[in-house]
Amino acid sequence: MRNFDKNRILVIMPAWNEADCVGATVSEVLSLDEPYDVLVVNDGSTDATSTIASHAGATVLNLPFNLGVGGAMRAGFKYAQRLGYKTVIQVDADGQHDPRNIREVLNGLSNADISIGARFANRGDYTVRGPRKWAMKFLAAVISGLAKTPLTDVTSGFRAGNERAIAQYLDHYPAEYLGDTIDSLVVAIRSGLTVTQVPVEMRPRQGGTPSHHPFKAAVYLGRSFFALAFALTRRRSRVALPLPSTAGMK
Repeated sequence: MRNFDKNRILVIMPAWNEADCVGATVSEVLSLDEPYDVLVVNDGSTDATSTIASHAGATVLNLPFNLGVGGAMRAGFKYAQRLGYKTVIQVDADGQHDPRNIREVLNGLSNADISIGARFANRGDYTVRGPRKWAMKFLAAVISGLAKTPLTDVTSGFRAGNERAIAQYLDHYPAEYLGDTIDSLVVAIRSGLTVTQVPVEMRPRQGGTPSHHPFKAAVYLGRSFFALAFALTRRRSRVALPLPSTAGMK
């Protein structure tokens, strides 16, 4: 097995049928001035996602069938822990997360275990309307209270974690709907991890089909409330968390 520098940062990129954009996203990350290792977790894709990601320079972890973002990220965290990475960051394969913001999100780990790239923090022009907006505002208000810090975008998947976060996620990182955002974040906070957010700008999808449709907004509203209620009933993690690491910070 190849020897990895444990102080390097692992970019985990869950991907399901993202052949249209995963190659460009991987290339963009690898072209940054700061070197990152990129792991594409191919979540049971039926297109050429795996081949394109590999040709672009990513390490590819192929799952035998589709587990959803939560299952894909859990596999990524297990990979990170086994190889000794102390800092990870999730970046979507569809190009909506601007790789140029990676360092800014990572810098949030200087004073927190989890750093969220927030879309609704007075930067950029990303907007949502109707039931989705109501749900996001409600979720942000409740989780801000739990975290004892203002959070505006608790459903963002653009988030970084240190060694403590990786250990806690491996104890509890559900695959259910919104589990990878709401459920995992609530349990992490209740388990003693600290959270911060960093303003980022979102971009349009670079290809493929959006996972949400406007007509499903009302369904999103109801399911998000259910996800939060369920998360609040979860037990706290009882794993022995390592001391905070400074890896990934300038």
